[in-house]
Amino acid sequence: MRRTIPAALAVVAARTLLVLLAARFGALYRERAGYPMRTDVLADPGDMGLPWEPVAIPSAGRDLPGWFVPGVGEEPRPVVVLIHGWSSNRARMLPFAAFLRTAGFHTLSFDVRGHGENPPEVLPVTAVEFGADALAAVDAISARPGVSGVAVLGHSMGGAGATLAAAARPGIGALVIMSAPADPRLLIRETFRMADLPLPGLVAHPLAWVSLRSLLRPRGHRARDASARRALAAYPGPVLLVQGDADELLPLRDLRLLERAALSRGPQAESEILVVHDGHHRWLYEDAEFRRTVAAFLARHLVGPLAAEDAGAAAAAVPVVRPPDAGGSLIPTRAPRVRRGAATTSAAAAAAPSQRPLGYCQRK
Repeated sequence: MRRTIPAALAVVAARTLLVLLAARFGALYRERAGYPMRTDVLADPGDMGLPWEPVAIPSAGRDLPGWFVPGVGEEPRPVVVLIHGWSSNRARMLPFAAFLRTAGFHTLSFDVRGHGENPPEVLPVTAVEFGADALAAVDAISARPGVSGVAVLGHSMGGAGATLAAAARPGIGALVIMSAPADPRLLIRETFRMADLPLPGLVAHPLAWVSLRSLLRPRGHRARDASARRALAAYPGPVLLVQGDADELLPLRDLRLLERAALSRGPQAESEILVVHDGHHRWLYEDAEFRRTVAAFLARHLVGPLAAEDAGAAAAAVPVVRPPDAGGSLIPTRAPRVRRGAATTSAAAAAAPSQRPLGYCQRK
C-alpha cells in the first residue's frame, strides 16, 4: 500500500504537468499564430490604371475599408468579391481586379479585420472571422445597383473564409478557392513543420487540438466552424478549386480533401479542379492559363456580358504585375521553404487517387 499511493500520486502529478504544459503551449501558439502580421496598403487600383471608388463594409460593429472596381461597360454585370489571405491586404488582390474587369466583372476587395488598414484585433483571428467578413462584403455589394450576381474568390485563409461565406449564402453564384487549407487541425500541423518542430504524431495530434482550441475558444467557435471542407460540402453551387503543385506552404493533400468534399455533394453540383504546374502558394495569377480558367469558369456560371470562351481569352491576355509589397514573407522571421521531399512527392500526391497528370483542369 505504501508503494501504491506514491505511484498513484506520481501518475496524477505527471498528468497534471502534461495538462499545464499543453495549456501553456496552446497559449504561446495563440500569441504567435492567432494575430496576423500587419502589412501596409502600398497601392490602390488607380496605380494599375483601374477606375475605383472607396467603400466601407459593415462587419461586426466596424467598417472594413475596401475598393469597388467597376467592370468595362455600363450594363449590369456580376461582381466578384475578392478575399485576401493571412497577413495580407486588399492591395494584393489588385491583379485579380485587373484581369476580371477585362473579362466583364465588377470586383470588390477589402481588408479583413486585423489586416491592412484595420486596427489590430484583441481576440484571435481565424477562418471564421475571414468568413464572417466575406459574408458581410457579399451582403453589402449584393444590394448595389448594376450588380446582377455575386461570386466569391478567396486565396489561402481567404479561400477558407470564402467557402464559409458561400455555405452560409447558397445564393452565391460561384466560388473560387485558391491555395486554401482544407482543415484547421491539419493547418496547425503544417505550421509546426514551418516552425521546424519535428513532433511525432503521438505528440503533434493532441498539441494541434490544444492549439486549435486555444485559437477558437476566445470567440466561442468550434473546430467545425472553421473547416473549409465541411463548409464546401454544404455549398450547392459551382466551385473551382486551384492549387500550385509547388506550393511551399500547403501540400496538395488539402486540394484533394476539398475535391473530395466537393464531390460528396453529388453529380448535380459542378466542380472544377486546376493544378497549376510549377505554381507556388501565391502569384498564381501570373499564369495565363490560370487567368483563363478562372474567368471562363465565372462567366459560365454568372450572367455576364461575355461568353465563357471570350472572357477567358480576355483575362489571359491581360498583363499582370505583383503589387509593391507582394514579396513579403508569409512566415514570420524566415522565408517560405520548399516542403521536404516536394520534388519527389508532389507528382504522386497530385495523381492520387485518380492518377491524373499535373496541370489538368477537369469539370465534374
